[in-house]
Amino acid sequence: MALFTSSTRQVPEAAAVPQHVAVIMDGNGRWAKKRFMPRFSGHAKGVEMVRKMVRACLERGIEYLTLFAFSSENWRRPEEEVSLLMQLFIKALEQQVDKLDENGVRLRIIGDITRFDSRLQELIRAAEARTAANERLQLTIAANYGGRWDIMQAVNAMLQAQPEKRTGWAEADLEPYLSMHFAPEPDLFIRTGGEERISNFLLWQLAYTELYFTSTLWPEFDRSKFDLAIASYQKRERRFGRTGEQLAGEANA
Repeated sequence: MALFTSSTRQVPEAAAVPQHVAVIMDGNGRWAKKRFMPRFSGHAKGVEMVRKMVRACLERGIEYLTLFAFSSENWRRPEEEVSLLMQLFIKALEQQVDKLDENGVRLRIIGDITRFDSRLQELIRAAEARTAANERLQLTIAANYGGRWDIMQAVNAMLQAQPEKRTGWAEADLEPYLSMHFAPEPDLFIRTGGEERISNFLLWQLAYTELYFTSTLWPEFDRSKFDLAIASYQKRERRFGRTGEQLAGEANA
């Protein structure tokens, strides 16, 4: 059963600090190119920034952080780059899980991990098991993930679970089978690197999320840049289908 309901069915509480932040970490390759370095150096720097982002979320009381690390479309990249990215993923899991556990961070990986090699799959399962009891921050890494894939796998799982039901499906029926069923919908979505699209990321969950785009490349997205994103979020009027007058009335009640 889903822990959280959809924002299209129930108005969530809008707090000053976002409960859930989702990020597309774009610009690693361009950061390296600007410095006449190989693209892989940019990805390595990007992993370093993930550590800093986790720390920033812990300090700011953010409870959920979801990062788009590798999309289902990223397999189209050069074979050498994909191979290096997989090696970097393995290295990060080998070196960072102890620190995540020490800091009360629970790690989850969403996406179709069956395409990864056996060593990476083993590390993913071990990391998730190691951190399963942690509650301070829920860190989710989307790897070999796509929003359309997520919805389709959820539909298939729902139909398999209730084969006798032919019609009458509702959002609440599907939600438990989505990859992010354990988390509230993101309050704030951030994309670095200058592109202004969501690129098949959390298509279901971003329905009422506040979107923030910045030209800052991911390896340069430091705490001050993160605070600018949060400040922008805090200026938004989150209506969820209501009018501004209704919100004003609630605030004065």
